[in-house]
Amino acid sequence: MALRRRGDNGLDAWPGYVDALSTLLMVTIFVLLVFVLAEAFLSSALTGSDNTISQLRDQIAELSSALSLEKSNSASLSQELAALNAQLAAAKSANTQLTAQLASANGSIASLTAAQTSLQEQLSDAQAQSNSTNARIAALESQSGGDLQAQLTQTQSKLSAQTQVSQAALNEVDLLNQQLAALRLQMAMLAQALDAAQAADAKDHVQIVDLGKQLNEALARKVEELQSYRSEFFGTLRAILANQPNIKIVGDRFVFESDVLFPVDQATLTPAGQAEIADVADAIKKIAAKIPPNINWVLSVDGYADSQPITGGPYHSNFDLSAARSLAVIDLLIKNGVPADRIAATANGAANPIANGNTKADYAQNRRIEFRLTSR
Repeated sequence: MALRRRGDNGLDAWPGYVDALSTLLMVTIFVLLVFVLAEAFLSSALTGSDNTISQLRDQIAELSSALSLEKSNSASLSQELAALNAQLAAAKSANTQLTAQLASANGSIASLTAAQTSLQEQLSDAQAQSNSTNARIAALESQSGGDLQAQLTQTQSKLSAQTQVSQAALNEVDLLNQQLAALRLQMAMLAQALDAAQAADAKDHVQIVDLGKQLNEALARKVEELQSYRSEFFGTLRAILANQPNIKIVGDRFVFESDVLFPVDQATLTPAGQAEIADVADAIKKIAAKIPPNINWVLSVDGYADSQPITGGPYHSNFDLSAARSLAVIDLLIKNGVPADRIAATANGAANPIANGNTKADYAQNRRIEFRLTSR
């Protein structure tokens, strides 16, 4: 009975192991199934992300192409604007000339009209004399005698002369009528040309307004795009140069008091100043890598001095000192990897102070280096 009991216990234990193994196998299969499904979903998500990235790259390429095209169109529009301005000036000049010619033609017509009136009066007088002579001839023909014949011959000679004068007057009147018709035709042509010039003037003015609007919109888009990178540039510099009381942001400029960078009345960077400029160079390189190549940006390095006159040393004026300091900063930026074609130096001397007092603190604020990220 003990053996049978032990045998019964062994037979009863075997199905329990089978259930445990079956459960473990099912759990394993379920985990594998979940893993396979997760991998499939992840693969699908990655494929979608790749497609999205490809679409974004295509959109970036299209935007870059559109910006290049817009830049080309802007140059073309500028050329067209210059050509339209030249055409407008030529049209105005032609308009002035046509107006002068029209005034001259009006004067000529008035003169010819007066001459025609005078000739018509002369023709009327000649015809009246001719009628009077014909009457006298008729009277003389009714008479006889040698004296009458002589008078008749003399009268006929006068009549012939008067007839020639009348014919000449008629010829001159015809010539004047032809000239008057030609002048009227010329006036009509001048009036048409004047109307065409005025219409072209109005059309050119509309085109110039449209071109100016398009150029302003393109400029605004470029300024807005550069503004985002300028904000990021300032944010990066603010993070790098935190807790520096002599470094601050004023408007769109990052201002370093020169005492942080240079000894008094000198343009040689101190070791601490070299470290500060190296940090600026790192920030510029980080931002430059993100700015698209079709944005023509530049970092302006502006040097300033205080209003105290320079009494000695290698610099003759505060302007020379501010120029030397801005050039020293640019040289160090270039050595730290900033592209030379993306930097510009300006010297301002004691102009545009940010503190108007005469204390040492005011002078220290006005002795400064300013950085501005802008476009050309």
